[in-house]
Amino acid sequence: MLKSSLKYSLYLIVFSLFFQQNSYAQEGTVTVNQDRNINKLLDLKKQVNSTKVNYRIQIYNGNRAGAEKARTDFRKVFSEWKADMKFQTPNYKIWVGKFKTRIEADRALMRIKKEFSSSFIFKPKKE
Repeated sequence: MLKSSLKYSLYLIVFSLFFQQNSYAQEGTVTVNQDRNINKLLDLKKQVNSTKVNYRIQIYNGNRAGAEKARTDFRKVFSEWKADMKFQTPNYKIWVGKFKTRIEADRALMRIKKEFSSSFIFKPKKE
C-alpha cells in the first residue's frame, strides 16, 4: 500500500514538472517600426565622423624653450606627423598628429612613446 502511494506520488511529481516546463514556453514575433530617415541620419553621422579629427597626442607640456626643443626633436625623428605648439595659460603644449580613430592614435603612440615617454592620447575640445 505504501509502495503504490509512493509510486503514484512520484509519477504525479514527474508529470507535473514536465507539464509545468511546457506551460511556461512562449512564442512570439517582434516587429520593429522605425522611421525610414533613421538610416539617412546614421549615414550622415558616419560621414561627419570620418572627416573630423577625433584624437591627438601630446608630447610636451611646459615652458616655451622646452616646447620648441621638443617640437624640433620630434620633427627630426617623426616626419610623417605634424607637430603644433599650443599655448594654454601658463604652459606651452606640443600636439602631434590628427587621428580619426583611437586605433590609429594608439599605433602612433606606441612608436612615439619610445622617444617621448610622457606622451599621451587625448580628444581636443576645439582647435
